[in-house]
Amino acid sequence: MYSKTGTMKSTSSYWNNIEIKRSIQKVKEKIENADAVIIGAGAGLSASAGFTYSGKRFEDNFPDFIEKYGFKDMYSAGFYPYETLEEHWAYWSRYIFINRYQNAPKPVYNDLYSLVQNKNYFVLTTNVDHCFQKAGFDKHRLFYTQGDYGLWQCSVPCHNNTYDNGTVIKKMVASQENMHIPSSLIPRCPVCGAPMSMNLRADNTFVEDNGWHVAAERYKNFIHHHKGLKILYLELGVGSNTPGIIKYPFWQMTAENPKAVYVCVNYGEAVCPREIEKQSVCINGDIGEIINQL
Repeated sequence: MYSKTGTMKSTSSYWNNIEIKRSIQKVKEKIENADAVIIGAGAGLSASAGFTYSGKRFEDNFPDFIEKYGFKDMYSAGFYPYETLEEHWAYWSRYIFINRYQNAPKPVYNDLYSLVQNKNYFVLTTNVDHCFQKAGFDKHRLFYTQGDYGLWQCSVPCHNNTYDNGTVIKKMVASQENMHIPSSLIPRCPVCGAPMSMNLRADNTFVEDNGWHVAAERYKNFIHHHKGLKILYLELGVGSNTPGIIKYPFWQMTAENPKAVYVCVNYGEAVCPREIEKQSVCINGDIGEIINQL
């Protein structure tokens, strides 16, 4: 069992800033010397880029839903059992449009790409907002484990294909009135006729399509081909909700390879196990600001 410890221990803001600067310089050197960089990205990375799900951004885009239902945030409102599919997709089309088809307010992903574009890299992420590809990352070096806001699937599901939703989502946003889309735009499975649903890992109906399996195999091969080399595991904004996808495997692979380095950048959750403390750099701060300095 791993025991977690933070590497930023001083309560003085002056000394914290000194330690962060030293840590940033150390990470720079580690990236330069690494044979490969594996990025593990969680929700904190997109939050740093401005994709927030509450506050002003939520209030500006969903004032009618907030007034009717008293919703507090975008995420929980997505689980509400709307009475009709017309209202369901009125909400979700706006949700998808601003989180998938609009660019992030801040250039955090672009800065991250500038940092690693000349390195041998791979990205493992639980994010579903497509920000990596929009920033220029090679889609063949990306593994979206939890789905994609830009894809639909059969809600049953009766088969394992997924479908791009961009064209219809934009029509839904443009044509909705009184929190309802036209019935003619309700997406239905082309095979069985059931309503479509989002390709997001929320329950056991999640479809792992061919693209998902190809990406999983590419990630597996990348890990295999760099085993024992100087790998830098760069974990960005990964919380404790699903640690088994990125965080725990990164810890385990670092522990198994004395040449590996584990870097965790997270606001308030920058920790590592004591077992790999000497191989780790943990920086407690805003991810965007840290990447910009790197």
